[in-house]
Amino acid sequence: MTESRERTTARTLVNGAVRLVYDHAPGELTPVVLLHGGGQNRHSWGALFRRLEGSGHEVVSMDLRGHGDSDWTLDGYRLVDYGTDVETLLRTIDRPSVIVGASMGGLAGLHAAARRPDLVAGLVLVDITTRPRNTGTDRILDFMQAHAEGFEDIDHAVVAVGAYLSHRERPPDREGLSRNLRQGPDGRWRWHWDPRILDDSSQSSYDRDVLDAAARTLRMPVLLVRGEHSDVVSTEDIEHFCELVPQTTVAVVAGAHHMVAGDRNDAFADVIAGYLDDEGLRDSAPAVAEHEKGVIHGVRRS
Repeated sequence: MTESRERTTARTLVNGAVRLVYDHAPGELTPVVLLHGGGQNRHSWGALFRRLEGSGHEVVSMDLRGHGDSDWTLDGYRLVDYGTDVETLLRTIDRPSVIVGASMGGLAGLHAAARRPDLVAGLVLVDITTRPRNTGTDRILDFMQAHAEGFEDIDHAVVAVGAYLSHRERPPDREGLSRNLRQGPDGRWRWHWDPRILDDSSQSSYDRDVLDAAARTLRMPVLLVRGEHSDVVSTEDIEHFCELVPQTTVAVVAGAHHMVAGDRNDAFADVIAGYLDDEGLRDSAPAVAEHEKGVIHGVRRS
């Protein structure tokens, strides 16, 4: 086991009646809070977690309610509830943190940043804006709703995910995928999240006007990372978001789709590391240089 692994510990905190599980690594540099997308869990950030930890950042990666090892709840899964979970986590960290949130996790981070700007040094939204495209979100929801009966074994899950992510050259990592599944009493493997996160009552909480209003209040530096081939975030969506949040810097990761970190992990990690090193956090309009590894950077729109 490496030193990095030894310094990473699983912890729990409680928001109301909901127990939340997270991994934590201490560090001297700016704390970074990693928030996974819908249907994922804290292990989805493995490579980025280790890289940030190795560079000296304090790093926290949490299972949002209804996901991974955190509690399922009868209270539902409104976006504001996810945001409150993030606030609860931020209050345990003794310095303002940079939030890196993918898709649903990004919107949860946006809610938390709007409500507690004193706890947030910067916000990174990974392939999500306040007005995601229905074409892309419907595709994601369709996949999440499929295979409700579970899989005979993990290999069958690998085949299903491979078909869904057919643009990737390599098949899904079997060990990594196993962390998103749990085996039931009937022997079948099912996704490690509460199916009720897909209920209409949960989905209706993603109100675009509410998200727009939250975005308008942001004053910290924001980085918006889009996959080049994303069907969730369009150029028009980016322009709308930059009008709401003029201190936004945009980075487009070449060759990536919606799951940017999974599609181009090294390039994505370089973008995040560059943002932290540049400390766009010290300048609300950081200059972003061209990147030699296939990352296309856009400029901030004012």
